[in-house]
Amino acid sequence: MRGYTVEMSFLMPILLLLIMSSILGAFYYHDKNVIASAAYETVVQGSNKARERDGVEAEELEALFRERIKDKCILFSGAEVSASIEEEEIVVTAKASKRKMVVTVEKKMPVTDPEKRIREIKKGKDLLHGKESNN
Repeated sequence: MRGYTVEMSFLMPILLLLIMSSILGAFYYHDKNVIASAAYETVVQGSNKARERDGVEAEELEALFRERIKDKCILFSGAEVSASIEEEEIVVTAKASKRKMVVTVEKKMPVTDPEKRIREIKKGKDLLHGKESNN
């Protein structure tokens, strides 16, 4: 009986360390996925808004990102975000840290104009069939 107690006194801290490490790892990957998906959604939204007449501002994208991660992260509650809007591309970079753990995510999306591409295809088809476009 006494031998089991001594063995368990060495074994239990190792088992508890493994259990707590796996829980911490699950929280880490949960928050990493939340931050990455929020950054992706933000960059897609920014790409869509950049085509509009008013365009989009970096502050607006940063606020949108913060809204998306609000109350969803377990470990990394204070994520820092920066957005840059260029002529051809929108970039959202998010960084969060807790003690020695750091998560950095960068998502990029080109600013597309699908209506323009569709018009070009339609013009090409019209020219193939001998019709002239009124556009």
